[in-house]
Amino acid sequence: MSDEPQSEDQAVEEPGTVQRRRLFTFPGGFLELQNYGDKPGGCSGFYLEFHGYLALDGQENRGAVMRYQPTALGYLRTDVSGVAQLWDESQIRKTASRLGYDFSGMVIYDPLSGRPPLAKLKAQATRLDAEAVIVPGPEHFENGQVPGSLVLQLDVIAVHPEETYARRATHGGPGLQQF
Repeated sequence: MSDEPQSEDQAVEEPGTVQRRRLFTFPGGFLELQNYGDKPGGCSGFYLEFHGYLALDGQENRGAVMRYQPTALGYLRTDVSGVAQLWDESQIRKTASRLGYDFSGMVIYDPLSGRPPLAKLKAQATRLDAEAVIVPGPEHFENGQVPGSLVLQLDVIAVHPEETYARRATHGGPGLQQF
């Protein structure tokens, strides 16, 4: 097998449908895309198979295996960040990457909206099954304090000063433990 990924396009006719299948092979596995004609220009299914611990270069490498990455959200307040909002967002993304999180998006709270400050963050975290929320600093929460109710649901990571408020450390108690 060569080092370059190879593609093979096949058409399989079944009564009433035409199934198109595209196979992409690469050293150590293959990717199969299927189109049953029910979605214009798209694929309605896929299958990925990765064999063993072979990296794409053919060398044994445990780092080539797909691993679970916990999901993290970013959170900031527009009134606190002000003109540094883009800088704060980039620092949140860098921190998520450095800590090995799959960054799934930014929740930006504007106090002029009149909504409860943490409602959208908690809803997004629940929907995405997030493990952590990354904030520029504790000043982005009311009174500059990380809410205990949030730490019961997520780990809260502050970029500056670099602090982690771990949900496993709270045990439902009133105080927060910082790591």
